[in-house]
Amino acid sequence: MAHGHHHVPVNTEGQKGVRKGATFIIGGLTSGHGVFHWFTRSFEVMMPEVRDAFGLTGVGVGGLATTRELASGIVSLPGGIITDMLRRYWGWVLATCMALFGVGWLVIGISPVYPLILVGMALVAVAASVWHLPAMSALSHHFSHRRGAALSFHGVGGQVGDAIAPIVTGFLLAAMAWNQLISIYAVAPLFLTFLVFWAFRDLGKSERIEIQPTSFSTQLTASAALFKNGRLLMITLVAGLRGMAFVAYIPFLALYLNDALSLSAQSRGAHLTILVVVGIVSTPIMGYLSDKFGRKIVLIPGMIFIGVMTVLLVPFSGNSIFLIVILALLGTFLFSDQPILTAAALDLVGEGVAATTLGVLSFSRFLLSATSPIIAGILYNINIDYTFYYIAGLFGIAALILLAIPLPKVVTAGHHDDHGHDDHGHDDHGHDDHGHDDHGHDDHGHGGHGHGGHNH
Repeated sequence: MAHGHHHVPVNTEGQKGVRKGATFIIGGLTSGHGVFHWFTRSFEVMMPEVRDAFGLTGVGVGGLATTRELASGIVSLPGGIITDMLRRYWGWVLATCMALFGVGWLVIGISPVYPLILVGMALVAVAASVWHLPAMSALSHHFSHRRGAALSFHGVGGQVGDAIAPIVTGFLLAAMAWNQLISIYAVAPLFLTFLVFWAFRDLGKSERIEIQPTSFSTQLTASAALFKNGRLLMITLVAGLRGMAFVAYIPFLALYLNDALSLSAQSRGAHLTILVVVGIVSTPIMGYLSDKFGRKIVLIPGMIFIGVMTVLLVPFSGNSIFLIVILALLGTFLFSDQPILTAAALDLVGEGVAATTLGVLSFSRFLLSATSPIIAGILYNINIDYTFYYIAGLFGIAALILLAIPLPKVVTAGHHDDHGHDDHGHDDHGHDDHGHDDHGHDDHGHGGHGHGGHNH
């Protein structure tokens, strides 16, 4: 397939108007990601109103989060395989996710009983989980030389949604009931469905589609090969440990600020916003550095740094200046490691199984993460500080495992992919080579303005 280097990619990917530009692709997918995070975070802000409306106990509130986690985790593995098979129809998949997201919120908004809210929660979670698969696969393909940066920008879209949602939703809740607000919110994704389809209807189509595995049995064989890829499984374990640490971090940090430091709700929100805002700035920078110097050079020091800062949080958080500094320093790495780990996994696999790989990552993260808040909660009840030692330990173990994984050299945008292809493509799938150079080229094709466009 080496001769695939020489045909058309720049033309197929670069000459079809605004929808094929790097800025448009990254901007559109990142904005869509922001919508998903905005709504999900908004619902968390409304939780006291939802609890009171249905007379829920703590278990009832937890049931909402558990439903979301379960639905996301269960759908991600088959969703990844099916997304790779439906590559030609990625525009349809993305539009369907946006529509389903709106329907889920509408069900929650008009729900007269608690079980129906759980149904809405499951619909919302499935839509959000499946959206990530074609969106991140497309970014990985279009920006193969800048994979870390492109996936980091997608992550930033979510963080911007996380940062803005609590403020806007809190303001709107003063003027209307939570279920009215949710029902109004639900209309936005239903309208956006048409825009998403227009924007991304050609996203997965290209010349090399003809040689992608399209039959279910071929796709399953290619997907099964992923589970024999030792390095990919190790990266998946690292991502799972990192997920365990992350899902325990935010809720227990909020509790810690309340219980140990007696901060008001507004002050807690402001302190947690520091983490997100610093992350918005640092995530794309870390992604860019991982593209330029290698994934491990950024990830390993970053994870060790988070572990050290987490341990320091315990003795120094009593001083308000130290607390703000530590939270700001934590924000530099806490959000940026996930997209870089995803990029590291995608560096190892072929084009035909990119979404499947993302599904495997999400599924394993869910499996490991599901128990972590319970473990953290038990430790928190024994001694508040133990929770942070547990989280720091998880980051430390993840860094040690990562140290032992041989990763391919990342090919930077200034180089051609000839020497990097067996790097990304050396895996077991046979179909990777043909995909890689295509997107290597279109990276050059619009990559020049891609980086300029990223910064919006």
